Amino acid sequence: MVIDMGYWTKVTKRIIVLVLSIIGIYLAFKLAVFYMPFLVAFIISLLIEPLIRFVNKRTSFTRKTSAILVLIVVSVILIGFLIWGITALIQEASKLLQSLNIYIETGYNQIQNIIQNINFEKLKIPQEVTSVIQNSLWDFIGTVSNWVKNFLTSMMNFLTEIPTIAIYIGIAFVAIYFMCTDKLYMIDQLEHHLPKEWVKRIGKHTRELITSLGGYLKAEATLILISFIVSLIGLYILKFLGFNVGYPLLAALGIGFVDALPILGSGTAMIPWAIISAMSGDIKLAIGILVLWIVMSVVRQFAEPRVVSHHIGIHPIFTLIAMYTGFKAIGVLGMFVGPIVLIILKNIFATMIDKGVGKAIFDR
Repeated sequence: MVIDMGYWTKVTKRIIVLVLSIIGIYLAFKLAVFYMPFLVAFIISLLIEPLIRFVNKRTSFTRKTSAILVLIVVSVILIGFLIWGITALIQEASKLLQSLNIYIETGYNQIQNIIQNINFEKLKIPQEVTSVIQNSLWDFIGTVSNWVKNFLTSMMNFLTEIPTIAIYIGIAFVAIYFMCTDKLYMIDQLEHHLPKEWVKRIGKHTRELITSLGGYLKAEATLILISFIVSLIGLYILKFLGFNVGYPLLAALGIGFVDALPILGSGTAMIPWAIISAMSGDIKLAIGILVLWIVMSVVRQFAEPRVVSHHIGIHPIFTLIAMYTGFKAIGVLGMFVGPIVLIILKNIFATMIDKGVGKAIFDR
């Protein structure tokens, strides 16, 4: 049997390119976490770029002056929100940590009452199975409470490290300034130091990636921000009206995070909250949460067609697999990162996917 070395050389090269691309994306995310202030600065600079262009066109100011004016306004707004947000988060997180044991005990009592009200003998469920169910529920509450406690403790430790936060914020704002005022210079330097073919390919892939991933992320960020603001305002209104809402900012952040996850939505957090409140006897809060969820759903359904102009073109099952893979790889944050990686891979290997991955690798 004659082995076609040329064919297998091509197959090997294609597999190596595929593996190296996946490794490159992994390293890119690692570097993004390491250089987080610069990544945040880059994202903010992209968001305020239209404002800079608008001021530059409408006035006689130079681009640099327009960028400085816009940056001053944005900085004042961001710093104001940061001060309020950090203060409120510290207060709510410390209060929740102090009351967490009470909530855990309440959860145990609720489970005990539910189990006692179920006639297992009538259902013909063995005592061993009943014990397993009871212990599993208690273990679940214990696991969730430990996760919440660790998360709140980590957040409190980070928020109370004022020097570290100040350094991060300072570096981010300086980076935003340079990215906005010296954008053209940075592009010129990139073109000067890299080969022309590299610049052409990087530019092409960057534009395609910004069109697909950037457009998707911008639309999703807008929808998440709308959900966060509506839930925050609604929860503060409920608190002002005397409802038992002790942690409106933390709750709004949690709802926004769940709403950011593909497939899932704000109802994933709000419906169980309403059910637990009703089971605890707080019917008024349960109704308030459900009404707020309905309002959020209506607002999102109204805003989504106007914000999202296209879909990512990936079947939900693959998105779900990407979420699970991300969760197993890096934890809860991976549920958000996984679909993003999937979109990047789809963009990079668009030609291979259109042809068929197996065909693209093994066809002669």
